[in-house]
Amino acid sequence: MFKLIDKKYIPLSNVEVQTFVDDKFSTKHIHLDCDSNEKCFVVAFKTLPVDSTGVAHILEHTVLCGSKKYPVRDPFFMMTRRSLSTFMNAFTASDFTAYPFSTLNDKDFSNLLSVYLDATFFPNLNELDFMQEGHRFDFEKSDTGSEKLILKGIVYNEMKGAMSSISSQVDQGLSENLFPDHTYGYNSGGEPRVIPHLTYEGLVDFHKKHYHPSNAVFFTYGKIDITSLQDQIQKSVLHHFSHNPEKIEVEKCSFFSEPRYASKNYKPLSGDENNHHVLVSWLLDSSLNPVDKMEAKLIESILLENSASPLSKALEVTKIGNVPSDMTGFDTYKKQMYFTAGLEGVAKNKEKNVEQLIIDVFNDLYENGIPQDLIQTS
Repeated sequence: MFKLIDKKYIPLSNVEVQTFVDDKFSTKHIHLDCDSNEKCFVVAFKTLPVDSTGVAHILEHTVLCGSKKYPVRDPFFMMTRRSLSTFMNAFTASDFTAYPFSTLNDKDFSNLLSVYLDATFFPNLNELDFMQEGHRFDFEKSDTGSEKLILKGIVYNEMKGAMSSISSQVDQGLSENLFPDHTYGYNSGGEPRVIPHLTYEGLVDFHKKHYHPSNAVFFTYGKIDITSLQDQIQKSVLHHFSHNPEKIEVEKCSFFSEPRYASKNYKPLSGDENNHHVLVSWLLDSSLNPVDKMEAKLIESILLENSASPLSKALEVTKIGNVPSDMTGFDTYKKQMYFTAGLEGVAKNKEKNVEQLIIDVFNDLYENGIPQDLIQTS
């Protein structure tokens, strides 16, 4: 049974945040109570991959291919055609998977809620669906009529496209070296060359471990009958599970005792082989404190807001590279924050020059202080 443990009114947004916790599984339900006629629902799970097979991403696709109560081929796309929803989706991040929807209609909300709860907690996880969504061998005919064996799969093809961009490859390389042997160091979407290593049994086991009420959070928004909603969650989901003692948490990644240097090859465009992408990054502490996040964004604004900002100016006018890296800035979306700055179009063996350029900006600000007008503007 859900019990209200906290509530807080936020005048700026005109919402009351209500926090409920289930006494059996400690499952949280966070509700934003307001006068909006938009009704939103999200169920999310902590999903922590231990490799780059894309298991969390493939599972996100596969759970929407039919469930215990709705054993049709593709209830998600059936609902998109027939529902009055204003938003329906599912997405996989580096450490969670979320299933959100919103609608203006009460009956539609109830229908979508039933489908989403059953799909996530009681999916069929058919092996053929896994092969379609994940990876499989298939024959492809050439123009001459001959056939060859190729790898296919919706997620496999999707990630081939996603990881073909230089930014994606550089970002993944940074994560691998900033978070070694850590869930953030793996590609949660799936590395195309690693995806075929995922087995059907591995997918089923991942669902059993991560898609449990003790590892879930429910989030709602709008004018919703909370008692009725929580009763439906209890009857449709929580009533069918037993206690799970395993606690799934993102562990803190250890800080480096000294600077670490690493390199990774990416596939450059033709004639672009000497176009190196150089990044310098600092691993920081937890992102869970909102004040720390605001301070990080303030520092980012001071350093990078416009072409006159100290770090932006240094990166833009230097002849070491062509343009500042589009990854320059704070990342505050993981459990630990990190700051990155760098350049694209750097010649070979100029990595140390880029590092020194950035360090010089920081040394100057440390020794001479940040101009007060920059702080006030930000």
